[in-house]
Amino acid sequence: MRSLKLDAPKSLSQRVMLRLRQAIIDGEFALGAAISEEMVATSFGVSRTPVREAMGQLQAQGLVVIRPQVGSFVFTPSAEDITALCSFRIALEPKAAEFAFRHDRVGAIAAMTEAIAAMEPAVEAKDNIAYGRADAAFHEALFSHCGNRYLAESYQLVSGRVAALRTNLTSPIDVRTRSSFDEHRKLLDLFARGEFATFEANMTTHITNSGVIYAKALKVEAPKGGERF
Repeated sequence: MRSLKLDAPKSLSQRVMLRLRQAIIDGEFALGAAISEEMVATSFGVSRTPVREAMGQLQAQGLVVIRPQVGSFVFTPSAEDITALCSFRIALEPKAAEFAFRHDRVGAIAAMTEAIAAMEPAVEAKDNIAYGRADAAFHEALFSHCGNRYLAESYQLVSGRVAALRTNLTSPIDVRTRSSFDEHRKLLDLFARGEFATFEANMTTHITNSGVIYAKALKVEAPKGGERF
């Protein structure tokens, strides 16, 4: 009989991947920056094998680009990528909101309210990382409470890239103004009242504006190239 021994909660490569994923999302590695496998292995006190495996997982998530014989780099989206990403979100997020309202309205409202509560002190402190995390939690709440795993899994394909773009490009602007914060409060109010035609219109504008900021920022921001870890 095959052994029923339980696996460890997370493999070493999985733990490395999760830490690197968060480092990319939080801007510890700039968009387009090189990620040295040797440096990461030394920082973690591990061999290069789990680091290489982690890089492969991050490449599958679209967060890392591996260039054979050259190295591994944080992704940098093109204008076409940004347009496609925003179109994808505009198609999915309003539908996820409708599903979440029907499936777990109370849970979704609680999660979105918690995210907004975390945004306010982040704006006051001008903490773009904390704001980006709260922003991500707000949008992910729609999918985690929608009751449709296929819809949720579809969003997971892009959630890391969206989160990284938020922290690196939009959150530094959002924490200097209250416009994004006010938009999220309005979206929550519309969701709670089930006004999904207006919710979809507001969400479309919100995502489209983010795409404009991404595109403008990428035109003026060259990859920094250095690693911070």
